[in-house]
Amino acid sequence: MMLRTAAGRRAVATATGALSLALALSACSGTTKDSSDKESTKTGAGATAKADPGAALKKGLKLAFLPKQINNPYEKIVDDAGIEAAKEYGGTGKEVGPSDASASSQVSYVNTLIQQRQDAILVAANDPNAVCGPLKQAMKKNIKVVAYDSDTAKECRQLFINQASSEEIGRSLVQHLGEQIGYKGKIAILSATQNATNQNTWIDFMKDELKLPKYKDMKLVKVAYGDDADQKSFQQTQGLMQAYPDLKGIISPTTVGIAAAARYLSDSSYKGKVVLNGLGTPNQMRKYVKDDTVEQFSLWNPEELGYLGSYAAAALASGQITGAEGEKFKAGKLGEYTVGKDGEVILGKPTVFDKKNIDKFDF
Repeated sequence: MMLRTAAGRRAVATATGALSLALALSACSGTTKDSSDKESTKTGAGATAKADPGAALKKGLKLAFLPKQINNPYEKIVDDAGIEAAKEYGGTGKEVGPSDASASSQVSYVNTLIQQRQDAILVAANDPNAVCGPLKQAMKKNIKVVAYDSDTAKECRQLFINQASSEEIGRSLVQHLGEQIGYKGKIAILSATQNATNQNTWIDFMKDELKLPKYKDMKLVKVAYGDDADQKSFQQTQGLMQAYPDLKGIISPTTVGIAAAARYLSDSSYKGKVVLNGLGTPNQMRKYVKDDTVEQFSLWNPEELGYLGSYAAAALASGQITGAEGEKFKAGKLGEYTVGKDGEVILGKPTVFDKKNIDKFDF
């Protein structure tokens, strides 16, 4: 899959402190999963492996992507890009996952991937803790665990590939909406699931941003949940407008939610009166930008997120890195990245899309 605007996304997380996370087992070349099982049972922060920055990426690595739900178009883009990236270094990838985004829906898939002896599992967690038990078992068997898009609890993975700074995402969405509505009026948030780690983190920063004096005339009246389901998100938008007909703006930090909300607003009397902002893909939102339902929205390149996750997992599985703060690895076309605090690797700053630039992107 072709990557676009990669040059603008090579921001790296800053290394500023002590060791945070390390591999569950020895990453020495030639160590098998079975022998590693006997040598160590430590995972996460308790691991003792050492990185070998000069190690080559191993050939034949098997990666599995486990998204929040298998039919999410955004995560399909992410996973497909990661699977394509694996081919560049001689590995293979696949996508498996549930059709719903409930907290425990991913557990059985992790257990199956352990049985299949994958080299790495990449998971966008529906719940930060629900998958922890099986993920810890995976690490005990020297299967590397990388969270992406939506994090697990820190002790349940070696790395978290974050699309952008969580604080920057949350605050910037409020900042953009505030400018659009003149910092006055009632606003609502249309989120995904109630326990989605990334959504809740962003919402916390949104609420904190709203405490600043310049937002004193803006009021958050409701956080609605569409469960990353198109029809439910559409209905939640309809419900918001029925409950708050004087609503001035909606922030939807989910690609499914913003597209559903835009579809509702585009055919309603609220078109042009209610400002919709949030996170979406250009191909989903292009028609709504061009028909003036939506002025602007934001996102990173999901292809690059999957690509970076794939190379990070390969670096872990090859022993180049352990997930410790300050370690560096190369992510193919995207260049070099640095592991930050708590095993976080940040893709880069989100892009704001509007009429002026939306046709430059195709994803």
